[in-house]
Amino acid sequence: KYYFLLITLLSVSFSFSQTFDEDLDTLVEAEAKSASSRIYNHRVNLNTGNYDVTYHKLEFTIDPSVASISGVVTTHFVAKENMNEVTFDLADNMLVSQVLQNGNALTYVQNTDDELVITLQTTVNTGQTGIVEITYSGNPISSGFGSFAQTTHNNDPIIWTLSEPYGAKGWWPCKQDLNDKIENIDVYITTPQFNSEGEEYVAVSNGVEQSQTVNGTNKTTHYKHEFPIPAYLIAIAATNYEVYSHTVPNNGNPFEIVNYVYPEDFASVQESTAVTVDIMELFSTKFEEYPYASEKYGHAQFGWGGGMEHTTVSFMGSFGRSLIAHELAHQWFGDKITCGSWKDIWLNEGFATYLAGLVIEDFDGEESFKSWKQGRVNSITSQLDGAVYLADSDTTSVSRIFSSRLSYNKGGMVLHMLRKKVGDADFYQGMQDYLSDTDLAFGYAKTPDYIAKMEAATGQDLSEFFSDWIYNEGYPSYNISSSWINTNQLQLEVNQTQSHSSVDYFEAPIPMRIVGTNGEILDVVLENTFQGETFVETVNFAVSEVLFDPGFDLISRNNVVTLSTNTFSIANRLIMYPNPTTSYLKFEK
Repeated sequence: KYYFLLITLLSVSFSFSQTFDEDLDTLVEAEAKSASSRIYNHRVNLNTGNYDVTYHKLEFTIDPSVASISGVVTTHFVAKENMNEVTFDLADNMLVSQVLQNGNALTYVQNTDDELVITLQTTVNTGQTGIVEITYSGNPISSGFGSFAQTTHNNDPIIWTLSEPYGAKGWWPCKQDLNDKIENIDVYITTPQFNSEGEEYVAVSNGVEQSQTVNGTNKTTHYKHEFPIPAYLIAIAATNYEVYSHTVPNNGNPFEIVNYVYPEDFASVQESTAVTVDIMELFSTKFEEYPYASEKYGHAQFGWGGGMEHTTVSFMGSFGRSLIAHELAHQWFGDKITCGSWKDIWLNEGFATYLAGLVIEDFDGEESFKSWKQGRVNSITSQLDGAVYLADSDTTSVSRIFSSRLSYNKGGMVLHMLRKKVGDADFYQGMQDYLSDTDLAFGYAKTPDYIAKMEAATGQDLSEFFSDWIYNEGYPSYNISSSWINTNQLQLEVNQTQSHSSVDYFEAPIPMRIVGTNGEILDVVLENTFQGETFVETVNFAVSEVLFDPGFDLISRNNVVTLSTNTFSIANRLIMYPNPTTSYLKFEK
């Protein structure tokens, strides 16, 4: 027999979704944002671990044309041990002028560790509530990404804040960590009523606007938010916004998407944000009702290129559909359930990245979704190493926490691979169970919490999957040889190399497509678990090629498929006579 070898090299050189990746780049830059200088000096503040914050009354006074803030922050906290003093995080350049407890002045000290240490009037015993009122002012030091920024747009002044991951203490006294959410907040923002051009200032924050009160030349806007929230998701902004709304039907329980945009961009932004309603309905259908439907969702334009998912109001530097989808996704994954440490940042960013991909799948169709997946895989495999889950040392690097390749793209594609592994029904059930778990909802989660919910929903042991793809590094490259073992059975042998030594073997379902000479298609999945494993598929047509992962559902690179095809058989094409013979043999075609 004679054989022809058809070798297909599947290097991941993709022409992927350019718009999505451009949006992702600016998004990552913005979410890498706050505290570029500050994060390197950050440590877990053990001195704030002896109490839980239950309530903040935040009274801020700002002038959008002046880079400063003054405020009164009233904090209710429950003691976890007997307390004679209480410590808050506050940058040392912010000046505290007074601290009160029950109307009595307290002694306090600010130190170079960005701490405000207050001596309490009397001991607050374990389980009791203490209340302190802190008056302060200052010019917050920008972290380089603008934890507190005073800038302009079209020559109009604006102040906005962006505190992730460690920037909240730069502009207000808080407990800045990832283990305590404030149960509810009231935010009062006092600004001049008008700017120098006579245009009215509009202030925005989390929750529902309660009132606007004019006092002389100033105006105070009151917002109330009644869901648990971490310090880094509390935000304010004020400028000469134009305000408009879209209504979400929400199965007969409508709520508003309130948009705060610059006047010069009003027309274009209003057109762009309309799709938010459709994205909201998609996410609500696949996962659960929008978590803050009793309050609002919204967008506030601000002076950075990407976006930030402040609870109930995402701050937006642009209004592309993928950015709108990403920030909205965070209201479920990031805001309702927040990563319990920066090592678990993929629970925020990988999830939001994948949900933005689901918008492409649902709105644009399979080919566009395929291009999106190509882009993720191309990014992930552009380097040989890198785990989704961060090492302790990684949490001091903003660029590593907000790595587009690992926290966003690989985190998102691992979710897609999990979906393909367990099937849509179990995948979405697990995601819904994760969101509704009373121990996690409006609280914090770590990667083992998510794994447990997905294992319960699927009935599968997923430890190997998460070990390979989340906790360890790299990706597989495959060499798959296929050959006929009889007239209609094709054998495929799988061999694999790994880009990083942390994984001995990537156990993964491998999608393959067998294509016939007349255009026939047979899609199969090889449930590969070891080197040299063989699979036999029944194929009732002549085969022209075998394709590796045609839908780009698997993180891999530099894959080779070899198809051995019997194309010349003497027995089938020649007649030999006489047979048997002792003298001569004739061949007839």
